[in-house]
Amino acid sequence: MTARGRRVAVGLVAALAAWVLGPRLLRHVGFFRVRQVELVGVRYLAPDAVIGALHLGPSASMFDDLDPLTERLQGLPGIAEARIVRRFPGALKLMVREEEAVALVPGVAGGPLTVVDGAGRPMPFDPSRGAPDLPVASSADTDLVSVLALVQSVGPSLFESISTARADRNTVTLQLSGRRLLVRRDVGPEVIRVLESVAHDLAVRGRPYAELDARFAGQVVVRRASRVGT
Repeated sequence: MTARGRRVAVGLVAALAAWVLGPRLLRHVGFFRVRQVELVGVRYLAPDAVIGALHLGPSASMFDDLDPLTERLQGLPGIAEARIVRRFPGALKLMVREEEAVALVPGVAGGPLTVVDGAGRPMPFDPSRGAPDLPVASSADTDLVSVLALVQSVGPSLFESISTARADRNTVTLQLSGRRLLVRRDVGPEVIRVLESVAHDLAVRGRPYAELDARFAGQVVVRRASRVGT
C-alpha cells in the first residue's frame, strides 16, 4: 500500500471511530445536556404530563437514543402519534398528534365535564384547555358521539357551529346558534354533506331557518321558526 493509501485508510478508520464513538463520548459533555423541551401539537393534554412521560433525568443528553423516549410518548393515553427532533445544543422538540376529542359530556352526579372520543370513551384531557372548541353532548351515548365524530370528519365547519347535542329514540338533535339539525342515529356521511350544503346555500341566499330535518330519505326539510314545535 502506498503512503497516500495508508493515509486514506487511517482517515477512514478515524472517521468511522468518530461516528461510532463520538455520541458516546459527547453524551458526557455538559454542553449537550437537555435543558429545554418544546411541545408542538398539544391542545388538551397537560404539558407537564407529556414532558413527565419522557422520564428525563438530570444527566439526559442530546445524544441519548430517542427511540425509547418516543415509545414512552406514544404509550401515553391520548396521544395517537409522536416524534422527537433534536435541536442542538440542548433542546428536544416534541411533536405530537392527539387522539381526536369529539365532545364534552356531563360528569357523574353533577361532576365536571369529561372529554370523550368518537366511541364515547373518556379521554385524559383537561376540558379547560379546549372546552370552547367542543360541543356538549347530553351523554356519552355511542350513537350520539359517533354522529358528532362523523360531522367532525365530513363537515368540520359545521361541527364548529354545534353547541350542544342530544339523542332521542331514533333522532339525534344538533343545536347550533338559534337553529337545530335533525338526523337519524344511523346517518351516513353523504347526508351530512348535503346538510352542510343546504345550510351554506340558505346562508348565502339570506334565508333564515330554525330547523333542518334530514331524517327522510333523499330530502332535507327546511322549517321556519313558526313551524318548529307546532
